[in-house]
Amino acid sequence: MSPSKAASRTTTKQSLVPLATLIGRELRSEKLEKPLLIHGQAALAKKGEDFFLIQTDCERVPGDPSSAFSVFGIFDGHNGNSAAIYTKEHLLDNVVSAIPQGATRDEWLQALPRALVAGFVKTDIEFQQKGETSGTTVTFVIIDGWTITVGSVGDSRCILDTQGGVVSLLTVDHRLEENVEERERVTASGGEVGRLNVFGGNEVGPLRCWPGGLCLSRSIGDTDVGEYIVPIPHVKQVKLSNAGGRLIIASDGIWDILSSDMAAKACRGLSAELAAKLVVKEALRTKGLKDDTTCVVVDIVPSDHLTLAPTPKKKQNTFTAFLSKKKDTDTNKNGNKLSSVGVEELFEEGSAMLADRLGKDVPSNTETGLLKCAVCQIDQSPSEVVSSNEAAAIISSTSKRWEGPFLCTICKKKKDAMEGKRPSKGSVTTT
Repeated sequence: MSPSKAASRTTTKQSLVPLATLIGRELRSEKLEKPLLIHGQAALAKKGEDFFLIQTDCERVPGDPSSAFSVFGIFDGHNGNSAAIYTKEHLLDNVVSAIPQGATRDEWLQALPRALVAGFVKTDIEFQQKGETSGTTVTFVIIDGWTITVGSVGDSRCILDTQGGVVSLLTVDHRLEENVEERERVTASGGEVGRLNVFGGNEVGPLRCWPGGLCLSRSIGDTDVGEYIVPIPHVKQVKLSNAGGRLIIASDGIWDILSSDMAAKACRGLSAELAAKLVVKEALRTKGLKDDTTCVVVDIVPSDHLTLAPTPKKKQNTFTAFLSKKKDTDTNKNGNKLSSVGVEELFEEGSAMLADRLGKDVPSNTETGLLKCAVCQIDQSPSEVVSSNEAAAIISSTSKRWEGPFLCTICKKKKDAMEGKRPSKGSVTTT
């Protein structure tokens, strides 16, 4: 045997790796790619209008465990609990149905922000068709691997506490009192913003939208309030490093009493279950039970870590802008700083204009030639749909070029109403 052949055989033998070793490597790699989620929740009821959702067995591809993702949500109802219950039961299905079938994981994550907008609006339309008058805030969190996507309307909040001890706000509070941009939008759409007038002409309480008396500018439901109270969510998508982090998702029964910083610091080093209980307990200890109080804590950690290590407390720094209630522009200004604390910002948008949030794609059925409504996902003939782009006319079957996205008649009416293009009937209710 020649030396070259012997060397070749030696090299071949050295390059062979046992099958068990290869499988082990793949399993270890998968564990590193997918974090472990540890969650806990706690709640105290005053009115019975808070609801939460924890669903950890969702699958992008039905029957494929490797496509698993998890959903966590807070629904803080007002003027009754029917809107909160309906949204809890239907929002996830409406969001998922707005994502193209057969999408890869990356495509699925990229489509998720737009799907959240469609799902929120569809849920609102469906609930309003029931003729009930309650409403609800929504903070809806979808976790796929290390990627977190949050859609929110109202004043429930989701904060992210990273291993570096920095607290980041992943939602925007849609309260008329604090959010100047939302006040301007509501008045431009035909609503009136002011405080409650009491006997003698004195004004009391927070700023509210009239008719209706709601102190929020975005929600799902609220049929008896003007359509300028919109269900279009603020959406933020971030990706964590493998150092992980902790999410605290809670209703305003927490945030009216504790700042984001106080809530995060109060429970560092505790398990998710104990952390949720402590946050609720701290809010109760400070001012008593003034409102429904609900908290969900989710630890996102490497799969070989069972708990989050205690995080050293830090003095106030430049990131404390995240700790207060901020309007959309403030969140955008500080958003890029997330990358310096092991968090990459992938997407953020808070516009209340539906056409700005649905993209330009034209979903269609190539077999039937039907076009799909970008909100309710119902197939329609080209003659029955309307472009959400104001520059486009009603589409006819003879059109050569179409500019999407397209809306069915019902969803187009909803869009016009949200933009103040038709009068809305309202009666006085307060929350």
